[in-house]
Amino acid sequence: MSKTEESLSRVYTINLGKAWLTPRYRRTDRVINMVREFAIKNMKSDEVKIDQDLSRHIWAKGKTNPPRKVRVKMVKDEDDIVTVSLYEEAAEMAEVEEKEEEEADKGKDKKRSKKTKKEEDTDDED
Repeated sequence: MSKTEESLSRVYTINLGKAWLTPRYRRTDRVINMVREFAIKNMKSDEVKIDQDLSRHIWAKGKTNPPRKVRVKMVKDEDDIVTVSLYEEAAEMAEVEEKEEEEADKGKDKKRSKKTKKEEDTDDED
Protein backbone atom coordinates (compact mmCIF):
# COMPACT_ATOMS: atom_id res chain seq x y z
CA MET A 1 0.00 0.00 0.00
CA SER A 2 1.11 3.53 -0.61
CA LYS A 3 1.49 6.01 2.22
CA THR A 4 -1.38 8.17 0.97
CA GLU A 5 -3.78 5.28 1.45
CA GLU A 6 -2.57 4.49 4.97
CA SER A 7 -4.56 7.28 6.59
CA LEU A 8 -7.15 8.53 4.14
CA SER A 9 -9.42 11.17 5.64
CA ARG A 10 -12.51 12.76 4.07
CA VAL A 11 -15.40 14.95 5.21
CA TYR A 12 -18.92 14.33 3.92
CA THR A 13 -22.42 15.65 4.49
CA ILE A 14 -24.83 12.71 4.40
CA ASN A 15 -28.45 13.39 3.49
CA LEU A 16 -30.62 11.16 5.63
CA GLY A 17 -34.04 12.27 4.36
CA LYS A 18 -34.89 8.85 2.88
CA ALA A 19 -35.08 7.48 6.41
CA TRP A 20 -38.52 9.10 6.62
CA LEU A 21 -39.81 6.52 4.11
CA THR A 22 -39.39 3.81 6.75
CA PRO A 23 -41.85 3.38 9.63
CA ARG A 24 -41.46 5.80 12.53
CA TYR A 25 -40.24 3.26 15.03
CA ARG A 26 -37.34 2.20 12.76
CA ARG A 27 -36.06 5.58 11.53
CA THR A 28 -32.95 5.94 13.67
CA ASP A 29 -31.99 2.32 13.04
CA ARG A 30 -32.27 3.04 9.32
CA VAL A 31 -30.12 6.18 9.66
CA ILE A 32 -27.33 4.19 11.31
CA ASN A 33 -27.51 1.67 8.45
CA MET A 34 -27.49 4.49 5.89
CA VAL A 35 -24.32 5.98 7.41
CA ARG A 36 -22.69 2.55 7.36
CA GLU A 37 -23.71 1.93 3.71
CA PHE A 38 -22.48 5.39 2.70
CA ALA A 39 -19.10 4.70 4.30
CA ILE A 40 -18.79 1.30 2.59
CA LYS A 41 -19.64 2.81 -0.79
CA ASN A 42 -17.46 5.93 -0.64
CA MET A 43 -14.44 4.63 1.26
CA LYS A 44 -14.43 1.22 -0.50
CA SER A 45 -14.04 -0.88 2.61
CA ASP A 46 -16.22 -3.53 4.24
CA GLU A 47 -15.22 -2.79 7.85
CA VAL A 48 -16.87 0.34 9.24
CA LYS A 49 -16.86 1.57 12.83
CA ILE A 50 -19.22 4.34 13.91
CA ASP A 51 -17.87 6.67 16.59
CA GLN A 52 -19.77 6.87 19.88
CA ASP A 53 -20.25 10.67 19.61
CA LEU A 54 -21.82 10.29 16.16
CA SER A 55 -24.13 7.57 17.42
CA ARG A 56 -25.19 9.73 20.37
CA HIS A 57 -25.81 12.67 18.04
CA ILE A 58 -28.05 10.53 15.82
CA TRP A 59 -29.91 9.01 18.76
CA ALA A 60 -30.24 12.33 20.68
CA LYS A 61 -33.89 12.91 19.69
CA GLY A 62 -34.93 9.32 20.11
CA LYS A 63 -35.84 6.49 17.81
CA THR A 64 -38.44 8.35 15.72
CA ASN A 65 -36.71 11.71 15.07
CA PRO A 66 -33.16 11.31 13.73
CA PRO A 67 -31.42 14.28 12.06
CA ARG A 68 -32.18 14.99 8.37
CA LYS A 69 -28.50 15.34 7.51
CA VAL A 70 -25.23 14.90 9.33
CA ARG A 71 -21.67 16.10 8.67
CA VAL A 72 -19.14 13.30 9.21
CA LYS A 73 -15.41 12.72 8.97
CA MET A 74 -14.33 9.34 7.64
CA VAL A 75 -10.82 8.06 8.30
CA LYS A 76 -9.50 4.91 6.65
CA ASP A 77 -6.44 3.38 8.29
CA GLU A 78 -3.87 0.95 6.91
CA ASP A 79 -5.97 -2.09 7.91
CA ASP A 80 -8.90 -0.93 5.70
CA ILE A 81 -10.98 -0.09 8.77
CA VAL A 82 -13.09 3.03 8.30
CA THR A 83 -13.90 5.09 11.38
CA VAL A 84 -16.87 7.42 10.96
CA SER A 85 -17.00 10.30 13.45
CA LEU A 86 -18.93 13.52 13.84
CA TYR A 87 -17.21 16.39 12.04
CA GLU A 88 -16.68 19.24 14.48
CA GLU A 89 -15.99 22.25 12.31
CA ALA A 90 -17.36 24.61 14.96
CA ALA A 91 -14.77 23.49 17.50
CA GLU A 92 -11.95 23.91 15.00
CA MET A 93 -13.23 27.35 13.99
CA ALA A 94 -13.48 28.39 17.64
CA GLU A 95 -9.83 27.46 18.21
CA VAL A 96 -8.77 29.54 15.19
CA GLU A 97 -10.84 32.51 16.39
CA GLU A 98 -9.32 32.29 19.88
CA LYS A 99 -5.82 32.38 18.40
CA GLU A 100 -6.73 35.41 16.28
CA GLU A 101 -8.17 37.19 19.32
CA GLU A 102 -5.04 36.47 21.36
CA GLU A 103 -2.85 37.87 18.57
CA ALA A 104 -5.06 40.96 18.34
CA ASP A 105 -4.87 41.45 22.12
CA LYS A 106 -1.08 41.21 22.01
CA GLY A 107 -1.01 43.86 19.28
CA LYS A 108 -3.24 46.16 21.36
CA ASP A 109 -1.02 45.70 24.42
CA LYS A 110 2.02 46.75 22.41
CA LYS A 111 0.23 49.85 21.14
CA ARG A 112 -0.91 50.73 24.66
CA SER A 113 2.61 50.38 26.05
CA LYS A 114 3.96 52.71 23.35
CA LYS A 115 1.26 55.30 24.12
CA THR A 116 1.98 55.19 27.83
CA LYS A 117 5.69 55.74 27.19
CA LYS A 118 4.94 58.76 24.99
CA GLU A 119 2.56 60.16 27.58
CA GLU A 120 5.19 59.74 30.29
CA ASP A 121 7.75 61.54 28.14
CA THR A 122 5.39 64.48 27.56
CA ASP A 123 4.54 64.59 31.27
CA ASP A 124 8.25 64.71 32.18
CA GLU A 125 8.82 67.66 29.83
CA ASP A 126 6.14 69.75 31.60
